[in-house]
Amino acid sequence: MPLSLYNTLGRKIETFTPINEGKVGFYGCGPTVYNYAHIGNLRAYVTHDILVRTLRRFGYEVTHVMNVTDVGHLSGDDDTGDDKMVKSAEERGKSVLEVAAYYTEAFFNDTGRLRIQRPDIVCKATEHIADMVALIKRIEAAGYTYSSGGNLYFDIAKFPRYGELGGPKPDEQKLQSRTELDGNKRNQGDFVLWFTRSKFENQALTWDSPWGRGYPGWHIECSAMSMKYLGEQFDIHSGGIDHIQIHHTNEIAQSEAGTGKHPWVRYWVHNEFLVLDKDKMSKSGGSFITLQDLVEAGFDPLDYRYFLLGGHYRNQIKFSVDSLTGAQNARKSLLSNLRSIDEKSKGAGGGAVSTEAAPTSLAARVHIEAFDAALQDDLNTPRALSALWGLVKDGGVPPKAALEAAFQMGEVLGLDLEGSLHSVAPGGMDRAEVEALVAERAGAKAAKNFARADEIRGALKARGVILEDGPEGTVWRYG
Repeated sequence: MPLSLYNTLGRKIETFTPINEGKVGFYGCGPTVYNYAHIGNLRAYVTHDILVRTLRRFGYEVTHVMNVTDVGHLSGDDDTGDDKMVKSAEERGKSVLEVAAYYTEAFFNDTGRLRIQRPDIVCKATEHIADMVALIKRIEAAGYTYSSGGNLYFDIAKFPRYGELGGPKPDEQKLQSRTELDGNKRNQGDFVLWFTRSKFENQALTWDSPWGRGYPGWHIECSAMSMKYLGEQFDIHSGGIDHIQIHHTNEIAQSEAGTGKHPWVRYWVHNEFLVLDKDKMSKSGGSFITLQDLVEAGFDPLDYRYFLLGGHYRNQIKFSVDSLTGAQNARKSLLSNLRSIDEKSKGAGGGAVSTEAAPTSLAARVHIEAFDAALQDDLNTPRALSALWGLVKDGGVPPKAALEAAFQMGEVLGLDLEGSLHSVAPGGMDRAEVEALVAERAGAKAAKNFARADEIRGALKARGVILEDGPEGTVWRYG
């Protein structure tokens, strides 16, 4: 069964066929680093990660590129509002680059805790200004631009395919000589390629260009950086559905206008929103929850990843503490089942299990094939989780083969099942820490300090470790 993906360009499921056999160029829109990522933002990066892991699972050599926007992104994607980076820097009394460095590190700390693999190439906008200028010059030479009010604009009326991804068509823009949003524009849908004197007289970061000293528009950044590392045509571009109408629509227009090549990108993969009540999660809307907030509430970052995997990336997921608690309990139960299988494999003289070992059991193979089929069907992670559970619950699969298969599935899903099983308890305790507390409790009991012994038992239970006292001493297990 070949890999199929829902392609926003065309609005249908399509069999994935890369430009170059066996190789995939993938660009995922990265963060604008003016604040912490909220858990809604992080859904996009889990989706990117599942896509990359799936492609590699099926033998593709993937080059994953992600941008970091540290200049030029206004609060409105249509060139309206304040510069997000400048506003954040002013509020914090820091320079733009200091703010960018701090929140870039925070972003990768969060993605690391979610077991999101770092992209092969991470490119900062401020380090690729020359590439943007070069692309803008090509777009200008091809006749798609005009200067007005000191800024250089892209004229969407000159690009017949504008809006084919899902954005508004030029005839839907109510073309007019001036607009209420920007009096310099010929029509409402035109967008800035290079700012000089538009929004801010004292922009923090500016560069020399053929159009005057200034800074790039947000949309040109992704086009220039993706093509620098993946070529003028590549396979997959991904991001949230909020990018479809403006950002990705504008990327297509300027990229194909500048290179003369169509299509610029063959497959567009967009994830839906994470929602609180009836509103999408956003920093400006007050519904701002970070990964650290979840950790401080007692959740493991992988509980949140498991929660996201329980919904298809193209469906909205409604977030609540109850739903996250359900995911937490399900992940604990999964690990508990795996620990039981692990004990059985050791009792059978199975020895250590490695994800590199290929399962030979036909019973395990049935579940692996179901797992692969789920991912091949447009990254259907709910079905993939179901296949994993089917494996774990199937008593007919030899223990060692079950572990090998489960670890393979966990690697693709990014759940770190092997590491969680062998190193860390559900409450975040490693084995050494558990053993130390068990030993301390034994000493407390010997000293008849039963209050301390009970305190340790309760603390361990709260963190997912169950103690069982027997005639041969105390044994513990993950609950």
